[in-house]
Amino acid sequence: MRPSLSRRSNFYILPPHMLTSMAQHGTPEQRTMALQMLGHDHSIRTMRMAQGLLNSKYTSGRSVLSTDNALHRTVYDVHGSMNLPGELVRAEGQPPTQDICANEAYDGIGWTHALYLQVYGRNSIDDAGMPLDASVHYSHQYDNAFWDGDRMIFGDGDGQLFNRFTCSIDVIGHELTHGVTEDECQLAYVGQSGALNESISDVFGSLVKQYAWHQTADQADWLIGQGLFTQRINGVALRSLRAPGTAYDDPLLGRDPQPAHMHDYVHTVEDNGGVHINSGIPNYTFYLVATRIGGYAWEKAGRIWYETLRDPRLRPTATFRMFARLTLSNAERLYGARSSEWSAVHDAWEQVGVQVPAMAKEY
Repeated sequence: MRPSLSRRSNFYILPPHMLTSMAQHGTPEQRTMALQMLGHDHSIRTMRMAQGLLNSKYTSGRSVLSTDNALHRTVYDVHGSMNLPGELVRAEGQPPTQDICANEAYDGIGWTHALYLQVYGRNSIDDAGMPLDASVHYSHQYDNAFWDGDRMIFGDGDGQLFNRFTCSIDVIGHELTHGVTEDECQLAYVGQSGALNESISDVFGSLVKQYAWHQTADQADWLIGQGLFTQRINGVALRSLRAPGTAYDDPLLGRDPQPAHMHDYVHTVEDNGGVHINSGIPNYTFYLVATRIGGYAWEKAGRIWYETLRDPRLRPTATFRMFARLTLSNAERLYGARSSEWSAVHDAWEQVGVQVPAMAKEY
């Protein structure tokens, strides 16, 4: 029997340092909104952690599972409340509704399921046919989206700084991938293991978009959250795998703090040790690997990362170096020692300042 999904963590697409900057530099209205967001997100984390410790639905299995690789999506509308799951508005196989958010959630979930099933042979988030649920129109002008262990939850954005959070397919792929990581290796959400957790979600979030849009590595924009910002914000996305630290530079939101090299690793107690910040280093590594190999990034670079995510040697407290060693080991297993794929992985980690062995016997 596969291990049950953890329900002790919530994973939010909007990083807390961005909300903190809004609270420090925004108008009174924006400051109030940012502080409410920070407090609300913290309270949800605390509540979900307590629920996970007391009683996990997954210990006895979900009520409906599928072993036929079929996709089972359900989208609900909470109508600006926080009462989950909400009113059913679209179930699997039903035609589009008049609600663009419901349709975007439905389609984004579908493409995420398709990437994992068609490319990696994975049957939903838990590889056991878990139904994929989503709730849209969460709260009032809610500036975030998150995976809570049961479902995807989307805010509508405030309309001034952020658009609706269903509009970015990579955000949906990112959040659902947190569920995959929970199921496979439970990477601790702190420090380097937490940054790896975030990076893996960014990597596969980007791959979901590339798969849906049928893009090669050199055609992709390598952005996470492109389209979330309104025209009032000076930025293109929440993060960039191609160029960490360049996604935005705005008086209200601050400047993208992500590093691309270990020399610039950010040591902080905020954001669980900078999990949304230092993820820029493994993000850039994957970009370097994918573009050097070329072609469709989900085929080889993505396969190496996916096999590493499933590798039983990957520990919850893994560091960047530990993860790097495993990617190199899996590249060798899949494509051969000293292959072009192996060399791409080795050289990329070296380029970002993470030392990896040069010989297979050193793994």
